[in-house]
Amino acid sequence: MIKNTSFLFPPVIPSLPIEGQSACFPVGRIWCVGRNYAEHSREMGSDPERNPPFFFTKPADSISTLSVLPFPLQTQKLHYEVELVVALAAGGTNLTPEESRGLIYGYAVGLDMTRRDMQEEAKKNRHPWSLSKGFDNACPISAIRPASEVEDLEQSLITLKINGDVRQSGRISDMIWSIPEIISALSHSVTVRAGDLIMTGTPAGVGQVNPHDVMEANCDNVGNITVTYQ
Repeated sequence: MIKNTSFLFPPVIPSLPIEGQSACFPVGRIWCVGRNYAEHSREMGSDPERNPPFFFTKPADSISTLSVLPFPLQTQKLHYEVELVVALAAGGTNLTPEESRGLIYGYAVGLDMTRRDMQEEAKKNRHPWSLSKGFDNACPISAIRPASEVEDLEQSLITLKINGDVRQSGRISDMIWSIPEIISALSHSVTVRAGDLIMTGTPAGVGQVNPHDVMEANCDNVGNITVTYQ
């Protein structure tokens, strides 16, 4: 890491608002957990047994807090996935689940958007599918609520509505891997750090969103966002 130096141009630090505070949360990396709800795992053609969780990433600058966004390039099949987002205030390596619990700063609700047609083509050709997940505005996220202000998270209901109709619904307790277990598993592959966001998986009901559809994502006791791609 370079310190005490000048830069060719000013660095931009992606950040999210913190509920009730003037300070912002600086976002370092976004880690996403695949298929962490049994019914979603089944709808994607996988076995929902407790296999080790797998991870993929999104660029930190794919986050957005805007309610109206341009429809993504190069897709006719944009899919939504509502997820609980965990924000870390500290890090470590080879952590136990109990140690991992102490790293959590707060929670938000987010949307893991996917250019599914691009992903399907990449998988068919055995190519990386990073661009299907890591495009501009691919990760709308609410303000972060500090963990000390979130009550009864395990029983919180997480939902997504499209034009007022419920498309996804599940409880945080439905996760195959708990939040501390997810952080612990990730820390055995990389050193997790302050500023990391972890998207913890999505309930069943993933589907397509079209231009001008209104998406309403909510997690009880955590937050909500409304997003339209135009």
